[in-house]
Amino acid sequence: MTNPGQALARTIVGIIGNVISFGLFISPAPTFKRIWEKKTTEEFHPYPYLLCVLNCAFWVFYGLPVVHPDSTLVITINGIGLALELIYLTIFSIYTGNKYRKIIVAMLVGEAALVGIIATITILCFHTHTTRSNFVGGICVGAGILMYGSPLSILKKVVVTKSVEFLPFWLCLAGFANGIVWFIYANLKTFDLFIAIGNGVGAVLGFVQLSVYFYYKLCGKPAVQDDAKPTGEVQLQTSVASLPV
Repeated sequence: MTNPGQALARTIVGIIGNVISFGLFISPAPTFKRIWEKKTTEEFHPYPYLLCVLNCAFWVFYGLPVVHPDSTLVITINGIGLALELIYLTIFSIYTGNKYRKIIVAMLVGEAALVGIIATITILCFHTHTTRSNFVGGICVGAGILMYGSPLSILKKVVVTKSVEFLPFWLCLAGFANGIVWFIYANLKTFDLFIAIGNGVGAVLGFVQLSVYFYYKLCGKPAVQDDAKPTGEVQLQTSVASLPV
């Protein structure tokens, strides 16, 4: 029997998670303001955005009633994230060269086909919510793990330079909080293994980022202010690590 208190707590925690996750999804905005103003994508790459699209699409499908009932908040935040990432990629495509434009189109078509294939297999081959949730949830966690390595290049830069100039504190903190909140959400009312795994990893990675930040903040070199520094890309790579669910 469902505990009404846990159901209410799950809803409240889910709403908080949506707010934090929205902040992470909107964090690449400075990158696209820069691209829009300069009319060029400079040295930025589209791959993290493309991975975000795939991740969000899988989680939206996971949250549908035919797969995993009672997951409205999972659908809402990942639906918003999916829309934002597609907007980012549209802007990127306008101002990038033919090479990346072709890559973006090809990967989006491939991702749409992949999601369609997974959806077809799910509906035709699995006939209970449990089996569908297990199948799609496992794929969602796998897609998320593909993105968890994204911030490693930033951490490597911090270690090599012994400076936290390229590691934004508030975004690291938000990523850590995002993982914790969604991990708690996964344990309320009914345990959701896949949301717990995905965000548990995100929380651990966020803790690692914060630990590295504080270590080099206290023991490393002072940050050098540089207006030309591509902070938007740094923010994107960091936020990808702890995407909601």
